[in-house]
Amino acid sequence: MSGFRLHIDIPFECGEQEAIEKSKAILQLLEKTKMVDIGVDRVNYRLGHDEDRQKSNYFQKNENGHVNNKKSQILFTEDLTGVE
Repeated sequence: MSGFRLHIDIPFECGEQEAIEKSKAILQLLEKTKMVDIGVDRVNYRLGHDEDRQKSNYFQKNENGHVNNKKSQILFTEDLTGVE
């Protein structure tokens, strides 16, 4: 079944580490909401950079400093919320 998706684009005019910190603060607010009450069981997200040609995720960086393009995910359940 196809449906609608909410895409939110929040620009940060700062460096990578500050963008990660600000993004984590926003994600923590989202984690505290009762998303299951409105029928949402997961939220996919990534932190990208405007100059990247691919859809990079700066939350997932390896020891060599390379980022991947896999989305991160917050899972919502009745009693537990967690970030993957």
